[in-house]
Amino acid sequence: MTDHRSGEGPSDDESRDDRRDTLAARHHRFGWWSLVVFVGVGLVLESLLGFRTPLLVDADVETRRTMFRLAHAHGALLALVNLALAASLRSGALAAEHSRRASRLVLAGSVALPAGFFLGGVWFHQADPGLGIVLVPVGALALVAGLVTIARRS
Repeated sequence: MTDHRSGEGPSDDESRDDRRDTLAARHHRFGWWSLVVFVGVGLVLESLLGFRTPLLVDADVETRRTMFRLAHAHGALLALVNLALAASLRSGALAAEHSRRASRLVLAGSVALPAGFFLGGVWFHQADPGLGIVLVPVGALALVAGLVTIARRS
């Protein structure tokens, strides 16, 4: 049996800190890269609107325009949520036992929500978003569950 206090191996506290640091680094990277992607998407959308591209400005593509804007806005906001989670993890404000579950749920929501809006705009039927929109409530539930876990354990 190894005595962790004698320096022969990592203690439970060190192991938890390593896991928390790993999760913080994951959310830090995910948050910044998501922000790059969704700010870039915003620039593309604004350019397409500015050049009056039929893909986004024709009257029959109102649904596409709305869905793409929602994907952009939710993606950028969720990038900031991931950066805030990374900061909370690094500061130790979130209990280590629940950080992994919260991390998975927040990441799932951060991917599913904007993806659902985007896919709902790629394939749509008249004024109704496409089937991809089903990812939105799934992502929203995952996100809320992750945020509740964070709020209860902070």
